[in-house]
Amino acid sequence: MDLQLQGKTAFISGSTQGIGFAIASGLLKEGASVIINGRTEQKVNEAVDKLKSLFPQAAVSGKAADFSKSEEVAALLESLPDIDILINNAGIFEPKPFTEIPDEDWFRFFEVNVMSGVRLARHFLPKMLSRNWGRILFISSESAVNIPEEMIHYGTTKTAQLAISRGLAELTKGTDVTVNSILPGPTKSEGVAEFVKQLANAANVTAEEAEKDFFKNARPSSLLQRFTSVEEIANLVTYISSPLSSGTNGSALKVDGGVAKFIL
Repeated sequence: MDLQLQGKTAFISGSTQGIGFAIASGLLKEGASVIINGRTEQKVNEAVDKLKSLFPQAAVSGKAADFSKSEEVAALLESLPDIDILINNAGIFEPKPFTEIPDEDWFRFFEVNVMSGVRLARHFLPKMLSRNWGRILFISSESAVNIPEEMIHYGTTKTAQLAISRGLAELTKGTDVTVNSILPGPTKSEGVAEFVKQLANAANVTAEEAEKDFFKNARPSSLLQRFTSVEEIANLVTYISSPLSSGTNGSALKVDGGVAKFIL
């Protein structure tokens, strides 16, 4: 299927590894130009080199910016060209008991997980509307609706992303600009692998045993009973980024392996 992405330019925040890197790969395969992002120049350069080795003919570049620092975001926005596709993927998570989460952590999570997308969308949405075409996607999480007891601050920021996405979609009425959210479930990214390792060390079991226990006790509603691959997330994102998805706007789209039982 031709997703008609040739000639489109995408920016993906937080894309030097994991879901973001897989999304970059998916868009490059379809002929889009891609600008990736990470916190450091080294990480960005390494990821760009890797993508160029995978897709020698692809147009890929990178911009370093730490989304916990508003001044770096401001500089990033000044340096970026006009884009057609904005993927708000930058995010952080960590397990921590609710009573041990200080105010500073709450503000840090809100700054990175919520304000990153707010600042980028505020900059690019008016330009997309003026050209009458664009795609904005927020990579949220099934944790937005199934708030995890071990990461309440994380789940709260993911719920906020759903509200922002739907609100922005209301501003696109009658245009060819769309704003949607993607809700991955437990996904086998580098960050999650480290999370599972931490669980295994805490319980003094192997990583395989920790993963099995995670789905048995923490995510028993999963129909897959395994971690989703980053490519499975990227496949949906690539389609929603394309002109073929014009009928999908203001939606929260699950790719969570059936973890969330509710019907959107």
